[in-house]
Amino acid sequence: MRLSQMLFVTLRDDPADAEIPSHKLLVRAGYIRRIGRGVYAYLPFMWRVLQKVSQIVREEMNATNAQECLLPQLQPAELWRESGRWETYTKAEGIMFSLIDRKDEQLALGPTHEEIITAIARDMIRSYRQLPLHLYQIQNKFRDEIRPRFGLMRGREFIMKDGYSFSADEESFRKIYQDMYTAYSNMLRRCGLAFRAVDADSGAIGDSDSTEFMVLAAAGEDEVLYTEDGKYAANVEKAVSLPPDAEPSQFTTFEKRETPGTQTIETLCQFLKCSPTQVVKNVLYQTVYDNGMTVLVLVSIRGDQEVNQIKLQNELTKLASQYGAKTIIGLSVPDAEAQQKWAAKSLPLGYIAPDIADDYIQSAKDVSAKFVRLVDKTAVDLKNFVTGANESGYHVVGANWSEQIQAPSLIVDVRKAIAGDRAMHNPEQTLQTARGIEVGHIFQLGTKYSQIMGANYTNEQGEEKPLYMGCYGFGVSRIAQAAVEQSYDKDGIIFPVAIAPYHAIVTIPNIKDAQQVEVAEKLYTELNQAGVETLLDDRDERAGVKFKDADLIGIPYRIVTGRAIANNKVELVERRTRQSQEIAIDEVVTTLKQWISQAIEVKK
Repeated sequence: MRLSQMLFVTLRDDPADAEIPSHKLLVRAGYIRRIGRGVYAYLPFMWRVLQKVSQIVREEMNATNAQECLLPQLQPAELWRESGRWETYTKAEGIMFSLIDRKDEQLALGPTHEEIITAIARDMIRSYRQLPLHLYQIQNKFRDEIRPRFGLMRGREFIMKDGYSFSADEESFRKIYQDMYTAYSNMLRRCGLAFRAVDADSGAIGDSDSTEFMVLAAAGEDEVLYTEDGKYAANVEKAVSLPPDAEPSQFTTFEKRETPGTQTIETLCQFLKCSPTQVVKNVLYQTVYDNGMTVLVLVSIRGDQEVNQIKLQNELTKLASQYGAKTIIGLSVPDAEAQQKWAAKSLPLGYIAPDIADDYIQSAKDVSAKFVRLVDKTAVDLKNFVTGANESGYHVVGANWSEQIQAPSLIVDVRKAIAGDRAMHNPEQTLQTARGIEVGHIFQLGTKYSQIMGANYTNEQGEEKPLYMGCYGFGVSRIAQAAVEQSYDKDGIIFPVAIAPYHAIVTIPNIKDAQQVEVAEKLYTELNQAGVETLLDDRDERAGVKFKDADLIGIPYRIVTGRAIANNKVELVERRTRQSQEIAIDEVVTTLKQWISQAIEVKK
């Protein structure tokens, strides 16, 4: 393609709304253009990148015998209500665009397609002979992000590959799950990206096991904890570890002490001259379930530890059926306004004990409130600990479970693992931290959707069984930006060869020099005929402008038909290393084909 004929406009300055380097560079280099809040147009360069990523995805998916299809973006609300996720996605998480058509029927723009694919399986899969089955699609998805940011990283419309598998049992599913683990690893390697596969939380989609694929980058929104032996890696939301050992308590007898102005662990420990590992702190949360039930949650945890709200939400979701609900639509630390709805008397915030009485809450007219107490594992084994006295300005010391404090009935693991903790699999290994961009996620769905929606098959014995499902997502448009976030310099983008919009760019320093133009035109034609995707910068611009633009857009190789042509040579520059060499004109095609082939094959 001739650059003079392309829709090609570069910007000198960073866009005002861009926060991270990849977003700034993609806009400046003319790859994307903002159309609205969280909505971007993919311009010709970006579309070529997306096509290349999509092709790699297709090849790896097809190699596993997955079948490509295309599912509707408009989804009937009744299917989401059938699965129990309508309220979660429209109210709790609030990420689904919903609309009403002219016949007053509710519809949604698909953020994901579990309901659609399960309905198809319910209608079409009858026998074990049809299993296993794996369908996938590549298409636009929609999510009403509260705060769209970072360009394509967190947009409201994006391109995604999502796949869904159906098996007779978990054993059969495991084969597909492992195939997807391998396929996703291959996809990322072929795209030229450094990544890490980590244990992850399944969120509102999955059931139990799930793995995230993280592209490592300093601007990543997610924190990854891992061990250097390569045997453990997890998203911080899911990560587990061994906490530091608790120090022995200095208190040997139980007593109530006046502790004014000690609402925080730090001030309390300074006042009592004790370690936070000797303290049981009690954190109050408010949970709202999808049936309107409000449940007050008191989490007791060791004083030096923090609550992981994702783990807490998962524990509280397990309790939903006890309250006649299916899921949680809200989890927060209640402010003063929220407390007024259910507090029977003033709460001694900062001085609450694990055994605070039920009579602190009441059932108001507009809310039915209940109380549940959870004790984290870090607090269970403490002896002679310090905790609140349920009275402002007072704590108790030398307290023990089953003696002064009622023994915990619900013991959970809701602590947040952090860098520096000891690893569970080997205490000699400590957790390290890195930032990552989530680009892929594979889930074990089990029978979560098939049971609810009645998607069954008949086994060899003639029995009707629910289909065993898996779900596999891969962010195509996110990959394109993650590649930039992982590889750029002060002058612009450095695209991996496999997904760069073009392999090479032929730059004519002086468009008025007939010999430079002649050599450039010849190389441009020969390279494209040889399968080397090549741009020709034939614009009537200064050489410096052309060189800067070539660096900015990140084409892997630049051929310059400058003064060297007097010796029947051209300058060949590699964008990644900036290494420059003069090479005979008749060797350019062979050399570039070899370099490109090596760069792509080494990733396969």
